[in-house]
Amino acid sequence: MNTEPKARMPPQIPFIIANEGCERFSFYGMRNILTPFLTTVLLFTAIPDKAARELAASDVFHNFVIGVYFFPLIGGFIADRFFGKYNTILWFSLIYCAGHGCLALFEDEPNGFYVGLTLIAVGSGGIKPLVASFMGDQFDSRTKHLAKMVFDAFYWIINFGSFFASLLMPIFLRDFGPAVAFGIPGALMFVATVVFWAGRNRYVRIAPAPRNPDSFMNVVKTALFTTKPGASNNGRIVFWIGVVLAIASLGLYQWLHDIVPVLCTMLVVILAFGGAATAMQLENARGKHSDEAVDGVRAVLRLLIVFALVTPFWSLFDQKASTWVIQANDMTKPSWFSPAQMQALNPMLVMMIIPFNNIVLWPALRRRGKEPSQLSKMTIGIALAGISYLIVGGMQLVIDGGTKFSIVWQVLPYIFLTTGEVLVSATGIEFAYSQAPLAMKGAIMSFWNLAVTVGNLWVILSKHTVKGEAMTSAIIDVGISPTAFLMFFFAVFAFLAALAFRAYARRYRVIDNYRT
Repeated sequence: MNTEPKARMPPQIPFIIANEGCERFSFYGMRNILTPFLTTVLLFTAIPDKAARELAASDVFHNFVIGVYFFPLIGGFIADRFFGKYNTILWFSLIYCAGHGCLALFEDEPNGFYVGLTLIAVGSGGIKPLVASFMGDQFDSRTKHLAKMVFDAFYWIINFGSFFASLLMPIFLRDFGPAVAFGIPGALMFVATVVFWAGRNRYVRIAPAPRNPDSFMNVVKTALFTTKPGASNNGRIVFWIGVVLAIASLGLYQWLHDIVPVLCTMLVVILAFGGAATAMQLENARGKHSDEAVDGVRAVLRLLIVFALVTPFWSLFDQKASTWVIQANDMTKPSWFSPAQMQALNPMLVMMIIPFNNIVLWPALRRRGKEPSQLSKMTIGIALAGISYLIVGGMQLVIDGGTKFSIVWQVLPYIFLTTGEVLVSATGIEFAYSQAPLAMKGAIMSFWNLAVTVGNLWVILSKHTVKGEAMTSAIIDVGISPTAFLMFFFAVFAFLAALAFRAYARRYRVIDNYRT
């Protein structure tokens, strides 16, 4: 007879969920009005030409998103090695609040406003990999079946906050001005910080990993820079090629005139070549490090390939707050409706799709033995994003032809993109946590977020390629606008990524790294 008590939901979870709901309202509240604010207020007099102003606003937006999803690397490292997740989340939340304050105070002063965006990128990025992994820490092997449900609830509350922010903040921007519209998200971020602090005595806190001779970076250094008799050292050559190419990437500044995507490109090159080089020479570390450590590094490298193949999805997804908003400006709509409010459709659909999947679709497929695996769900999600861009590309062709039609038509691509988001992002958060070694939960979640940075990098590089005079002329000669061309380009990009993801997923061995 089984006398083991029934597993219960950890009582501290509501504090984390409530914190996330308020924080996501604050983030999406400012993010979803950023592009319209830039095009109609901050850049309006500085850049008179509409097309140039829209490109500049798009660059600012995607640079900001790059920063938000780059700083998780720093937050994850600090939490895993020095201060732990709880302290890191609390301190970076205070930086986050300061950034919101700058946006409200400097709505008509570009330098102060951009300082605010930088602080938000640091604060939001610093906590981004940690809240989800901190929530995962509250579960163990006995309660991990509850974690799968809570990760979906976590993603649901993200979209609950995003829905009301997307719906209300454009109204506040229009009726009360930027100071109020950016001030309200700042107040919600302060509430989020207080709620998180209120649960301080209830949390399970996993101490930072002690300095470990078998750490991930120590194993990587040994693999790359140790010569083993009879072993190949070609990986070292690959690594140094990557270093040279990363330095050469500084030349992109003359083309982009923006240091953020240049630094991001350098990071991507180092990670790609360094990861490949390490995989080639990893056996050099065996014997000098434990077999468990070497196998752990190999597992992480395999996981990073999964993350890399997801980056095209994010290049499509984040354009709903830039390219799709700009497209909506040219569609017919009621005078009281702001194009930015269309983004509220995305979280509303998420809040409908997640319960439907968990209550109806997945149980029905499970009973028939046909529920897709996590990686299969993510493959389908990437492909659905590609379909959404075929639709918006077709709509752009109609707009370019001079035909005006209702913004209601944007509902269709939103349905495909949001269904893809649920399958990729909601699934991917729990997948990334479950695959990460115990000592690297924060860092691995940082790499998961870095995939969004790389996705936004693809957007900036693609748009700057198309805006070149020769490329623009070649596209126009074909008979379509550069905007429509980019939409179809990203659709093809997603379909190719889905095929590559499916091929890799077939060979990926899923593991279970919940704490015992």
